[in-house]
Amino acid sequence: MEFTKLIDKRRSANNFIKDVHMTEDDIRPILEDVKLAPSAFNLQHAHYIVVLNEEMKEKVREAAYGQYKVHSASGVILVLGDKEAYKDTAALNQGMVDLGIITDCELDALVEENTQFYKERGEEFMVAEAVRNASLSAMLFMLAAKNRGWDTCPMIGFDQQQMRALFNVPATQEIVLMITIGKEKESSRRLRGYRKPVEEFTTYY
Repeated sequence: MEFTKLIDKRRSANNFIKDVHMTEDDIRPILEDVKLAPSAFNLQHAHYIVVLNEEMKEKVREAAYGQYKVHSASGVILVLGDKEAYKDTAALNQGMVDLGIITDCELDALVEENTQFYKERGEEFMVAEAVRNASLSAMLFMLAAKNRGWDTCPMIGFDQQQMRALFNVPATQEIVLMITIGKEKESSRRLRGYRKPVEEFTTYY
């Protein structure tokens, strides 16, 4: 889809057409697009939990305070952010060594730099980085989904602890948001909310 049309057509779907089945084959091309999302130091902080099973989806709905859109959606996505993504620096860059782009010594230096950068700034910064980078990834997910004919809705209305327990989410991961995905029931769509003109949210220097 042409980009300006894509961003205009993407809406937060508050209701979905029930019983539209979604498979891993439907989700995978979207996630292939998501691989190209930007991330600090290319640490790729985001992790996706994809729920397509109806029984598990109803458990997610319970953790989401019974919201109907979780029930009617074809799937639910949890977007996580890794607070300790810097620990993957070596694994993520080993290919650069194998290709001769950087040396082992340069890789060791990169690991040290990333480790120092995150550790010096502490836990609060690591949480913020996890949220920041996972959010960038999630936005691309929603655009990629719309480009492939699926509608989405980002959500924060769920019990964090209940969701953590349901999926055994480790303490090193932040649950940044949840995304419902399916085919929007357009007959229940409201008009798009007021959007500020550019002058109201932009300052030039």
